Amino acid sequence: MSENNEKPKINLADAIRQKLEQKKQHASGKPESTFQAGSAKPLKSQNNKKPNNQRRRTGGS
Repeated sequence: MSENNEKPKINLADAIRQKLEQKKQHASGKPESTFQAGSAKPLKSQNNKKPNNQRRRTGGS
């Protein structure tokens, strides 16, 4: 293992910078992203409205 001198050691900050640069280059090479502003449907709340069962609880007419 001590003879593996092909990759020089780099610190964590440099590694993160390199990864960010790779991501930026990859993103810039891809002009069309997955998010399309015009075609996205508006999000709806997934909470269903509960029925008002006050009449059933109180035994009203």
